[in-house]
Amino acid sequence: MKFSLALAQINTVLGNIEANLVKHREYINNARQQGADLLIFPELSLTGYVLQDITPTVALKSQKDDPVFKVLLEESMGIDLVIGFVDEDDRHRFFISSAYLSQGEIVYVHHKLYLPTYGLFDEGRFFAWGDKISAFDTRFGRMGILICEDFWHVSPPYLLWLDGADVFIFTSASPGRGLNKAPQLESARWVELVNQAYASMFTSFVFHANRTGYEDGLNFWGGSTAFDPNGELLVRAPQHQETLSQVEIDLNQLHRTRARLPLLRDERTGLIQKELNRILEHQIR
Repeated sequence: MKFSLALAQINTVLGNIEANLVKHREYINNARQQGADLLIFPELSLTGYVLQDITPTVALKSQKDDPVFKVLLEESMGIDLVIGFVDEDDRHRFFISSAYLSQGEIVYVHHKLYLPTYGLFDEGRFFAWGDKISAFDTRFGRMGILICEDFWHVSPPYLLWLDGADVFIFTSASPGRGLNKAPQLESARWVELVNQAYASMFTSFVFHANRTGYEDGLNFWGGSTAFDPNGELLVRAPQHQETLSQVEIDLNQLHRTRARLPLLRDERTGLIQKELNRILEHQIR
């Protein structure tokens, strides 16, 4: 099976959902005209990143009757979408979230699991921690979504892999850090290495959409990528500019790679469970 993937590497207007929604629809229309089947937007693509005290004012309900979701669900009739937003639950907790939309339905919503609150980051002051991770079925196979800091921890992609995900969707608003003599920022280099490593170790596809532009003194570097199950780079978006990157995905590569490298077949989940129980019991004592 083959499908066309598009990565929407965009800049956003902080706190202005209306303006960001207009840009989303422009990119959706362009991607659809180019024959894309799945379009992925970055972390918090509808709101901007440095929200802080305005977080409650831009929060949405991930429901069909939410006015913004209603528009995007209509758009998803012709193309599958992954969008970034702030999700508000029934008890008024706010989550950094990504939603997978397809054919007028909300297929899955992921709440960010790890909230960096160090260095440049202050997420833990304003957002609640996600407490669930699972893969989900799409018309292009079983997938999993992680958001930025989530994929700096090896356990979330590992759990998605065991739960049947053959495609990892990573979204981020990653600011540039670490200038050196190389043409690539240190943060960009590390993110790309991590994505390639996960594709190779888990013999899976890894799609990463990162935002670009400036916001509150932060520079978001872009550089969105897609890797195949061999860890081969399929597409890399340019740094520091808005762009729509597109590439054809051949899911048959999963068969070819895993026949040659049966890491999933040989994974010893029972051993992992036993040793985790031992480690946790030791920590409790």
